[in-house]
Amino acid sequence: MYEIALHLDAHGEKTLYEQIYEYLKAEIQKGAIRGGERLPSTRMLASRLEVSRSTVLLAYEQLLSEGYVETAPYRGYFVCQVGELYRLEPAGLEEPEQGRGTGRAYKYDFSPNGVDLEHFPYAVWRKLNREVLQESEKELLRLGDARGEAALRNAIGNYLHQARGVQVHPSRIVIGAGNDYLLMLLSRLLGSEHRIAMESPTYRHAYEVFRGLGYACVTVPMDRQGMDVRALGESGADVAYVMPSHQFPLGTVMPIRRRQELLEWAKERSERYIIEDDYDSEFRYVGKPVPALQGIDGSQKVIYMGTFSKSIAPAIRISYLVLPPMLAEQYERVGRNFSCTVSRTDQKMLQLFMERGYFERHLNRMRALYKSRHDVLLAKLKAVQGVRRVLGERAGVHLLLEFSPDRTEEELVEQAACQGVRVYPLSEYCIGEKPHAPTVLLGYADMGEEQIGDAAELLVRAWN
Repeated sequence: MYEIALHLDAHGEKTLYEQIYEYLKAEIQKGAIRGGERLPSTRMLASRLEVSRSTVLLAYEQLLSEGYVETAPYRGYFVCQVGELYRLEPAGLEEPEQGRGTGRAYKYDFSPNGVDLEHFPYAVWRKLNREVLQESEKELLRLGDARGEAALRNAIGNYLHQARGVQVHPSRIVIGAGNDYLLMLLSRLLGSEHRIAMESPTYRHAYEVFRGLGYACVTVPMDRQGMDVRALGESGADVAYVMPSHQFPLGTVMPIRRRQELLEWAKERSERYIIEDDYDSEFRYVGKPVPALQGIDGSQKVIYMGTFSKSIAPAIRISYLVLPPMLAEQYERVGRNFSCTVSRTDQKMLQLFMERGYFERHLNRMRALYKSRHDVLLAKLKAVQGVRRVLGERAGVHLLLEFSPDRTEEELVEQAACQGVRVYPLSEYCIGEKPHAPTVLLGYADMGEEQIGDAAELLVRAWN
């Protein structure tokens, strides 16, 4: 059995599982661990490295998925023959993961796109994986329903109705591998003649996807209640893309009156629709979760979009659309020409994960963890001088600090970088004019409380 000589850096740029995975991968590639050699058990290595077993399990599962190791029932993990693997040699051109595109290395990164992976229920997911793969159902190997598996759509429908107030029949749910694919599919249902309105600042990736699909895109200003409906009417757009439960990046929660105004705008013309992106509504820390806009849509003009990337893990790559009846009929004519892009095995695993209560327990656990990190960050940031207000602190996994106008975002970002901390300027999410006060984003999902505390103290030092 190979003896691992690895010293982990709990405060390093990379997570603990990444450090274990990259160390073992490098050892296998250079032949230090020979083919056929057995790796220590997950329990043994976890004890030796003083980490959780799930951390080691995640590293092993990554090596397994890439073909560097294989498993033998009741025996453990064994190294594959490296000579049989295609090895990608480093070209020396790739930028570091932390601080990508900046040429700088950061000790802490407040990325607003982070997701906690340390507390992913690896044991449960692995158990479900074995259970599904051991089933003797040949059906899982056949091409399934283009909309996605009926049982998973039913589970998603039940969850959306109970947790988000969405009115939906499973037949109007379409499952796909990520929002990009679903937006492409939606473009085939809507046609290419629409003009799409988006808030500014907004989720720039969606903006670029719409532009790439050939749509004319316009930006509509926001006030403290969300998209300005009067400006929307003047924009000439007939599709509005909004995030009413937790706007990204500002964190605005659209109140009921503004939602009703938006629905009235859509109701005025038959070709108008609203795309509701409900990307992280599960994480709310003050009051109850705000019901979805789709749930109060009496005219059936809302296209509801959700994902499991934030609530479970980005690599799950399972998102879904809830189509209004008119577009559901169009899907029957056009959309069924596209096969579902999520494997039936993965769909089955997620179905069982939801039906057996694992998803609900995982959400409750993550909500508590994120709330603790949120509270630590807010408490530490009270010492920062010059902050006019904190935005988006009631929900999600990031918040914003708005500073007095005597500073610039460039100065704030550079001062933080000099302390080894990466923060994100609000201007990166603006399209066109940037009329807002100097504001930075701080994401806290993939940082532990101790790391958040240390990083926040460095920000206090940088900005005071």
